[in-house]
Amino acid sequence: MTDSVPADRAAAGADLPGPTDPAAWLTLPDVAERLDLSISKVHQMIRDRELIAVRRDGVRRIPADLVANQTVLKHLPGVLNLLTDAGYDDEAALRWLYEEDPTLPGTPAVALGGDLAREVKRRAQALGF
Repeated sequence: MTDSVPADRAAAGADLPGPTDPAAWLTLPDVAERLDLSISKVHQMIRDRELIAVRRDGVRRIPADLVANQTVLKHLPGVLNLLTDAGYDDEAALRWLYEEDPTLPGTPAVALGGDLAREVKRRAQALGF
């Protein structure tokens, strides 16, 4: 897990919300409350690539729509691991998840919550080749 962007993917203002950022964010304590877990378990989930957290306004935050119905989206850990294997850090993975894709219903993050989750995983896997 990393909170920074490698030099080859660095972007000006990486600590600021961008056009591909999610609409709503949760702080780590908010996620712990929503999932009924300890804050240390949330930190462990981030280290284990079950969740993605990035700094916004100096605070680590998690996109709210990735934590739905008191659980993490089912395919999110697999997609995060595939993106990590393809060389993406947390900022780059977040950009990939929230970049509009005309062949999906909005973004890969939105598609993860629906019938196209396996297609999102397939596309993430293809990034490694």
